[in-house]
Amino acid sequence: MNNHLVVPDFIKKHLNGDTFEALMQMPGKAFRDVRGRKTIQVALDGKSYFIKQHFGVGWVEIFKNLVAFKKPILGAMTEVNAIQKLNTVGIPTTPLVAYGQQGCSPASTRSFVMTEDLGEIVTIEELCADWQSYPQSFKQALMQAMAELASRLHGAGLAHRDFYLCHFVLKKQDVNTERATVKNLHLIDLHRMLQGQASSGKVVMKDIAGLYFSAMQYGLSPQDLDIFKQHYLPQNAAFWAQVESRAQALLSKFNSQKFQQRLQQEKSAIH
Repeated sequence: MNNHLVVPDFIKKHLNGDTFEALMQMPGKAFRDVRGRKTIQVALDGKSYFIKQHFGVGWVEIFKNLVAFKKPILGAMTEVNAIQKLNTVGIPTTPLVAYGQQGCSPASTRSFVMTEDLGEIVTIEELCADWQSYPQSFKQALMQAMAELASRLHGAGLAHRDFYLCHFVLKKQDVNTERATVKNLHLIDLHRMLQGQASSGKVVMKDIAGLYFSAMQYGLSPQDLDIFKQHYLPQNAAFWAQVESRAQALLSKFNSQKFQQRLQQEKSAIH
């Protein structure tokens, strides 16, 4: 593992002692606190930032992923590289501010990534809660915007791996349901992103299935799905059949007692 530390001076002036340790131990409002990873919100000079602190995943987690033929996520550099890549392909995301990594062992490496707070935002999941009340023109524009973002992402060989409606966001100032346009659609939470993926491969199929699953409960019509397909990358019938099958499997898993218990545990860990 390589050590990295990129922190601008306007952040350093708020820190005491070792810069890396100060950012790894900085207190803040917790948004997510799970084993090995914590996301906090901090305010510096009246501006809001998010810091994702990674504390090492351990060998058990690494081996568990390898046995399942999954690439283990070892720290913040996955998200750092993802943000930088999205910038090159023109997909808006959370602006990168600072990042760091220390350690030799992949199991115990610690790292962080710091990004700007996008401010007042609304997720597409939140918008979809009122899906039936929107004019068709707005719904069509929203489906087209999501499809075009997905096309740009997957066409560049990238796969998000948490490709759900809650990770598509708009700034509230850009939302007008009476307009037939959607601009500046952002993609966030990139800590699991993979690069070098085939645009019609299994990992990309799982992305689209995840997006479809997360939209199932909001009453999207077959016509809405057709609009997405029209503006997404060309895919064959077998691809869309796999999307449907996996989305249904995700829905069953989500509704299971085991998953709901785990979800409640994660929510209770946020202070």
